[in-house]
Amino acid sequence: MIEGLETLPETSAQMVFHAGTKRVDGKVTATGGRVLNVTARGTTLTEARDRAYAMVEAIDWPEGFCRKDIGWRAL
Repeated sequence: MIEGLETLPETSAQMVFHAGTKRVDGKVTATGGRVLNVTARGTTLTEARDRAYAMVEAIDWPEGFCRKDIGWRAL
């Protein structure tokens, strides 16, 4: 079960896209693969990255895995 998604912002600057999820008994669960795509924009790439990772930290999913290397070359 993936929790905390309902508290995340959904604006033109911050959004979560679902790829491998489904609702089971009203709760979001993973169905496999790359399950969530957490996105954010900012005035700088660093700001966008920090906003996205702050959203990731608000997601309660002990079995989940988050890559921390995306965009590192550009930074």
